Amino acid sequence: MAESKGLKKPVKLNEDMAEFCGVSELPRTEITKKIWDYIKANKLQTKTQNGQPENAGKYIIADEKLLKIFKNTHSTSKSGKVTDLRSLNVGETIDMMQIAAVVSANIL
Repeated sequence: MAESKGLKKPVKLNEDMAEFCGVSELPRTEITKKIWDYIKANKLQTKTQNGQPENAGKYIIADEKLLKIFKNTHSTSKSGKVTDLRSLNVGETIDMMQIAAVVSANIL
């Protein structure tokens, strides 16, 4: 059987992400799926920045469990955009497009 490559290749997770996912290694696609499953199950989406939970929308509300993995995120994209979630608090939101940065920040 061929070895998994790219997004399907298992990666090692840091301690916070491993605790969140319940395993120490997963492919990036599965990490993202687990985060989204949690967000949807706990109705942590809103249509407005720092808005109330609506279970729909482009903003993700940080609860205690998500905050642990969100706070590890400080990165700069190839285009120069900085994603710094280190000062995020419970109840504040991130844009759904920042989930990829959160995943990258929590793998070893």
